Amino acid sequence: MRIWVNGGLRDADDATVSVLDHGLTVGDGVFETVKVTGGRLFALTRHLDRLTRSARGLGLPDPDTDEVRRAALAVTEADPLPLGRLRITYTGGLSPLGSERGDKGPGLVVALGEAARRPDSTAVVTVPWTRNERGALAGLKTTSYAENVVALARAHRHGASEALFANTVGQLCEGTGTNVFVVLDGEIHTPPVTSGCLAGITRALTVEWTGARETELPLDVLESADEIFLTSTLRDVQGVHRADGRELPGAPGPVTAKAMRIFDERAADGLDP
Repeated sequence: MRIWVNGGLRDADDATVSVLDHGLTVGDGVFETVKVTGGRLFALTRHLDRLTRSARGLGLPDPDTDEVRRAALAVTEADPLPLGRLRITYTGGLSPLGSERGDKGPGLVVALGEAARRPDSTAVVTVPWTRNERGALAGLKTTSYAENVVALARAHRHGASEALFANTVGQLCEGTGTNVFVVLDGEIHTPPVTSGCLAGITRALTVEWTGARETELPLDVLESADEIFLTSTLRDVQGVHRADGRELPGAPGPVTAKAMRIFDERAADGLDP
């Protein structure tokens, strides 16, 4: 495996960053996960645009997207995979211990790992913690991910692959690494970004391609929705067959199955929609 670290490709054993990198010490960094199929990157431009938005939200300098693109292509060419997860991590760089950022400039790491195709449906659980839709990190894809680690571990203990959050006013928000959609009377709805959810790349494409509506939804909509599905870079569109103790037999349902088909067909039309 070859990994891009701060300007060039390195072997995995030599791909190191300083223990004083601000991304490590205080989680001062942003990241993107890009799907790689057959050595080709999907929706890279959208991911780079969001990387820039997240960096600006943290007050980091804009990433050099030309360099990031070169790094992504170099890593995928060095280790072509049938299905992979490309991780772009952009951090505050070398800094003093503590919250103050240093003046050495940002750090960039791009790495690639294998991925497996997801099943057509999965189980989810809700968790007692909330997303803060008014927080400084709301809507940013940052490396401050420990809250998601805790929630996902809870989901796994309950036989689920994802945990879903409400926001501070009790609205359905998002999963640890997914956006959530519900089907009500044949129409597809998903929480708006004002709920505090991440503006997912797959979410945006699904809204665009299926005509889904952005709607403020109470968390308990999961108890009555006709169908539920998740979207993310590696899940694409995935049905939900159990939400907490509620079974949704036949998942993915007909509306979800159609959304899955539309997404697959449109994604196949071009690598950079």
